[in-house]
Amino acid sequence: MAFVTANWNPLGEAFYRKIELYEMGWNLKDGLRECLVAAAPYGGPIALLKEPQRRSPSVRPQLEIYSSSGVAMASFPWKSGVVKQLGWTVCDDLLCIQEDGTVLIYDLFGNFKRHFSMGNEVGQSQVVEAKVFHSPYGTGVAIVTGASRFTLATNIDDLKLRRLPEVPGLQGAPTCWAVLTQDRQSKVLVATGADLFILDYTSPPGLSPQATSIVHMCVSFSYKYLALFTDSGHLWMGTANLKQPSVVIMWDGHILVAGELCSQFSLSPSLFHRLVYRKLYPLAIEICRYLKTPEYQGVSRVLKHWACCKVQQKEEADEVIARAISLKLGEAAGISYSEIATKAYECGRTELAIKLLEFEPRSGEQVPLLLKMKRSQLALSKAIESGDTDLVYTVVTYLKNEMNRGDFFMTLRNQPVALSLYRQFCKHQEQDTLKDLFNQDDDHQELGNFYVKASYKEKAQIGHLQSAVDEYNKAKNEFAAKATEEEMRLLRFQKKLEEEKGESLVGFSLHDTIRTLLAVGLHKHAEQLYKDFRVPDKRYWWLKLTALAEKEDWEEIEKFAKSKKSPIGYLPFVEICVKHHNKYEAKKYVSRVTPEQKVKAHLAVGDLEGAADAAIERRNDGEISTVLSRCSPSTDRALVERLNRAKATAAKK
Repeated sequence: MAFVTANWNPLGEAFYRKIELYEMGWNLKDGLRECLVAAAPYGGPIALLKEPQRRSPSVRPQLEIYSSSGVAMASFPWKSGVVKQLGWTVCDDLLCIQEDGTVLIYDLFGNFKRHFSMGNEVGQSQVVEAKVFHSPYGTGVAIVTGASRFTLATNIDDLKLRRLPEVPGLQGAPTCWAVLTQDRQSKVLVATGADLFILDYTSPPGLSPQATSIVHMCVSFSYKYLALFTDSGHLWMGTANLKQPSVVIMWDGHILVAGELCSQFSLSPSLFHRLVYRKLYPLAIEICRYLKTPEYQGVSRVLKHWACCKVQQKEEADEVIARAISLKLGEAAGISYSEIATKAYECGRTELAIKLLEFEPRSGEQVPLLLKMKRSQLALSKAIESGDTDLVYTVVTYLKNEMNRGDFFMTLRNQPVALSLYRQFCKHQEQDTLKDLFNQDDDHQELGNFYVKASYKEKAQIGHLQSAVDEYNKAKNEFAAKATEEEMRLLRFQKKLEEEKGESLVGFSLHDTIRTLLAVGLHKHAEQLYKDFRVPDKRYWWLKLTALAEKEDWEEIEKFAKSKKSPIGYLPFVEICVKHHNKYEAKKYVSRVTPEQKVKAHLAVGDLEGAADAAIERRNDGEISTVLSRCSPSTDRALVERLNRAKATAAKK
């Protein structure tokens, strides 16, 4: 029994024991002397920069990255400027802040990602001290220069530099300083001697009378509390707003552990995100499944990150990587193959990116990357396959801006759908381009149509129409060529008449030209058009009758009716006169109406007796009934009886 309890130790009334879960892998020969050290939160990686002040090109500082258990993850010589501070982002990226204000960013495996600057003016006065801090808005960087000026960036992923006010009376570097995040804003707390400043001067908290300087300060993880240590050995702890001091303790040379009890919150990605950043994919997937995280938020994110890392493995062939990713991801929800393909392209693996895009079901996601990779032909094919007209227009517009005119037209020529859509666009926006397209294809029929339409919009009408005739002849469209020639003949006639008579006729149709000539009394010219263009007799008679009636030229109408036998009959003469409220003139033509139309003509002029005579004479039951419907039993009694008798007689036969 003694053997079983040998490793248990008392702690008050309870007992505890320590169990070694795994061995630490640290192997630091020279320890941490002359090293910059930065440890990521939540048991993350640890970065060491040995001898950061060394400037000799032959012997450079060494940057090393370890896991929290001491396993080496990356190591490389530092070839850039002098580093003043190391720090980690909430996503486990390493920040290396140089004295010239440049901040270089590496991932936890030592791969360079990007850089940014803390301002041009920093290069002259140089960075004296820097801090990396975390806030609800992301990872921030704050620096103080040799000119005692503070510059702050709250979120390095949305870089907005903020130069803070000068600290009154500050000469050289402050005694100590820290970054606070309060009221949705990041601030710098500065100590100079026994005085504290938060942007504006603030009275210091109650310290020991023996204290002459604040030599160190620390802000709690929640930014709610603040601890200050003075040169007299006093430790002050209170709220970060400096309004509610909690305790002042005399430092007695022993280690003091002070904790805070407050509601915990996380400014960092969730547990499984940190596992993903550290490439512990199987464990991350199991955590997601244990927490029952929705697939698109959990497992799919892990798989996408794995795939984005997989495409960076240059020792494997494109086909092998593409197949491996396809098998692993399968139909996982919420995964965009285009994002993985984009990562492959950024790594210089264009062919791999194209293979990965084949697995992307959404054409709208494929096309932008294909265009970016200069694979315009493939992008156009994918856009057409999608059936998305707007997407096709997007690709065509891109091709038009990127290619010379000849290559652009040849590309469209091989894609009928794209060519058709582009023609529709050109019809409304770029008429000259449309003509070039037809020329490129030797499409004489469409070129003829183009010139005809152009003739209505531009002054050189005859020239355009002649070009249309030439193109129609090349297309062997005799009908269109002849019709266009007649249009040219009409146009010349209109222009000549316009010059001679001052009548605006250019652009009118043949029908409207004849009608206008008749309306203004130019009957001979109208007659000439009627003959020259072989206008059908019926159409011409209708045109002339209508035009004369609108002028109420009854005398001319009578002459016209007597000129020769009317091809439209004489009922139209009766009806047009009645329409213009002239029954007197209408009655002149009733006698010339054919027997089949006599009843209708008599009724049109209000002659019931004449209509009855015509109906009875023809013994037409329908016509008799029509006349009866117009009679009044009280005023037309005799006529009604006569019609009824005739109707009865017609019925017997």
